[in-house]
Amino acid sequence: MAKESMKAREVKRAKLVEKYAKKRAELLAEGDYIGLQKLPKNASPVRMHNRCKLSGRPKGYMRMFGLSRINFREMALQGLIPGIKKSSW
Repeated sequence: MAKESMKAREVKRAKLVEKYAKKRAELLAEGDYIGLQKLPKNASPVRMHNRCKLSGRPKGYMRMFGLSRINFREMALQGLIPGIKKSSW
């Protein structure tokens, strides 16, 4: 499990990105790079990091499901993810 502070930091970044998205797009369209530099650092979408929705794990993240590989496997084996089943051959 990731620390709660790390999860909270990512949530805070996501809110800042959403808040400044329109202003960022306008500044980019105008080519005003000085104005872009004055925006908060965490308002840049590049600084966001994908984390598992359940555990907050940053590595082994599967975009399609929003889960880490470990949580995905557990949920798939329990049948909690529709359309996913363990392969065997």
